[in-house]
Amino acid sequence: MAGTGLGLRVVVGIDGSEPSYEALRWAVRYAAVIGGHVDAVAAYDLPGGVGWSAPAVDADFDAAHARSKMREELRTVAREARSDVRMEDRLVRGRPAEVLLAAAEGAEVLVVGSRGRGGFAGLTLGSVSQQCARHAPCPVVIVRRGTGTGADPAGEPA
Repeated sequence: MAGTGLGLRVVVGIDGSEPSYEALRWAVRYAAVIGGHVDAVAAYDLPGGVGWSAPAVDADFDAAHARSKMREELRTVAREARSDVRMEDRLVRGRPAEVLLAAAEGAEVLVVGSRGRGGFAGLTLGSVSQQCARHAPCPVVIVRRGTGTGADPAGEPA
C-alpha cells in the first residue's frame, strides 16, 4: 500500500501530549523497519478547541508558532531515535479524528497514542483513538503509554 508515490507512508497523529510522542517514536522505528517515511499530522479546531498544546479556546492561536514548535519536537524525537527516517509534518485545521482519517488514506498504517490531551485520563482509550480504530482506511496501531520506547516494531528489544 504505497501512499503518495514516495514509498510506504506511516501516518502518526500528534497533539503535544506524551502519548502522542510515544506513538511518534514507535512510528519512526516502524518506518525504518519497512523502509518508509513518517507523515506526522497535528490538527487544530477553532474556536471550540486547539489540537496542539494550547488552551481549549485560544483566540490568539498562531499556526506558524504551532508549526514551528511541532517541527522542533519532531527533530528532537528523530534525534532521540537516532533515525534518519524522512519525516514530513502537517498542521491541519479540523477535528482531530477527521483529519487523521483523511490523512490515513493510502497509508501503510495509522499510529496514534492511546490517550491525547482530553480531560478524561482515567479512560482506557481516548475518543480520537477509538474513532481512528473504528473508521480508518488502513491498519491502526494504538501505542499505550509506556510502550512507545521499549518495544521494537520488528518484535525485538530496542
